[in-house]
Amino acid sequence: MKIFLGPAGIPFSCEKRDTIEGIKKVAELGLNAMEVEFVHSVYMKKEVAEQAGQVAEEMGVRLSIHAPYYINLCSEKKETIAASRKRIFDCADRGERMGADAIAIHSAYYGKFEREKVFEVVKEEFLKILDEMKSAGIKNVRLGVETMAKRSQFGTLEEVVELHRQVKQVVPYIDWAHLFVRGGGKVDYGNVLEVLKKAKMDHINSHFEGVSKNKSGEWVDVHAPIKDPAFEPLARELIKKKIDITIISESPLLEEDSLKMKKILEKAGHIF
Repeated sequence: MKIFLGPAGIPFSCEKRDTIEGIKKVAELGLNAMEVEFVHSVYMKKEVAEQAGQVAEEMGVRLSIHAPYYINLCSEKKETIAASRKRIFDCADRGERMGADAIAIHSAYYGKFEREKVFEVVKEEFLKILDEMKSAGIKNVRLGVETMAKRSQFGTLEEVVELHRQVKQVVPYIDWAHLFVRGGGKVDYGNVLEVLKKAKMDHINSHFEGVSKNKSGEWVDVHAPIKDPAFEPLARELIKKKIDITIISESPLLEEDSLKMKKILEKAGHIF
């Protein structure tokens, strides 16, 4: 059983704000994972991605990537779909160079389409990206479809697992807080892990953060320090089921909450 834990992006305590120094800081803090944030653009030069991969390997830090937010593989505009594919491909290129294992992707909105139609369109667009990746010799980094909180977005647990069943190179990227929000303030960690186990996931990539309530008292996808959903029950389930997983802290307290989760896991019996 292996658990990889770390922040979404460069730790706040890192004085020099670049990815390579961020990786070094993650290792210094006693953490072993970092998600490289391309949420606004795939800004990194190819040679820098290769250098980051070398440093991560030396430091024992597992890397993943978050793709740009500006992705919609089921847009009514063909140019939006083409630009979305390009952004995902660029992430895959940098991910392969840095040895990242997976990319978190906010893949689509339902818009005016039926859910079944969106599923088929998203699948076909991912197949096109995979063909481009194959032609470019990209074969190790996985495309991760993130579970989403908003009901307007493609990304229920059932959708991402079914997509993986049909296209093995596309994997679920679990955001536990998003499942909590979409579930109306409830998430059954044990059930989710059983579903992923049946999907034959050898390693789970995931995000964890707290979320907030709006003025109406509804849970919404506004990130907060870890409290709701609670992390302790997930830690117990992971250890009981002996799950291999990466947990990326998307809390506003990036490394602080990463270290908090590490202590909880250690208290539950895990040895890093």
